[in-house]
Amino acid sequence: MRVISQRRLGGPEVLEVVEVERPEPRAGEVLVRVRAVGVNPVDRLARSGDAPLFGDPPFTLGWDVSGVVESAGQDVTEFRPGDEVFAMIRGGGYAEYVLIRTEHLAPKPGNVDHVHAAAVPAAALTSWLALVDNGQIGPGRRVLIHAAAGGVGHVAVQIAKAEGAYVIATARADKHDFLRELGVDEPIDYTTTDFAHSLRDVDVAFDLIGGDYGPRTLVTLRPGGLLASALLWDPGVTQEDAEARGVRFAPISVQPSGTTLRKVASLLAAGRLRPHVSATLPLEEAAKAHELGASGRTQGKIVLTAP
Repeated sequence: MRVISQRRLGGPEVLEVVEVERPEPRAGEVLVRVRAVGVNPVDRLARSGDAPLFGDPPFTLGWDVSGVVESAGQDVTEFRPGDEVFAMIRGGGYAEYVLIRTEHLAPKPGNVDHVHAAAVPAAALTSWLALVDNGQIGPGRRVLIHAAAGGVGHVAVQIAKAEGAYVIATARADKHDFLRELGVDEPIDYTTTDFAHSLRDVDVAFDLIGGDYGPRTLVTLRPGGLLASALLWDPGVTQEDAEARGVRFAPISVQPSGTTLRKVASLLAAGRLRPHVSATLPLEEAAKAHELGASGRTQGKIVLTAP
């Protein structure tokens, strides 16, 4: 089978197509024929070495997979060959086939194609952990989401709205129509408005930018409010910073979860979560996908296809 591998750390040019033996599923695993795989910012960080997630090369990137079960390992009864599934995995998704633990899998909703299903898992699981599990959002809760038009942000907005929250979102003005279509109640153009001065009484803030956004976001929270940050390498704040202001801080480290993904699948099936895919490219053009993602000109997700 073909996979996209890299023998050294560096720019997009280090990604190359190689052929390897197709693996066989062991107990508790299924072999999935990949139809589509999402491209995430963390892929670029791992590729360059800025986020040393996989140790030294060679390794294969890819966290979000949608495809069809090819074969199942010993004692696997929940999934059968031919089942359409999607999952978040710990790398290895840039491939024609991938082994996945059954507890990480969920059935793909029939009304969502593989491209759009592959845009969901990591973004939705990260958002769910931040907003629902940690933030316990609900009707009347004021939620602030940074980088709301991006791959994770636009999914977070829809999950927050599905939970009944009032959503405030930061993005450039040219993306505000997109945000309103997603259900955002109050879009803010961060290039002309300093949210740290204009916002107060936020219940839960979800930071997808980091750096100085962390401390600037702390001041928008009500007493006891929560800042959830997906920027584990540069959140810009510490637990001590949050406690000094009488608020809470939660670094978000997402894990694969078929259980949570089934809840997300219910939103997809009901049309309450609609992932936006800005570009699709064939698997062998992974380097081009990374260049496009680094440009900052996309909204929603980029997806690689393996027909």
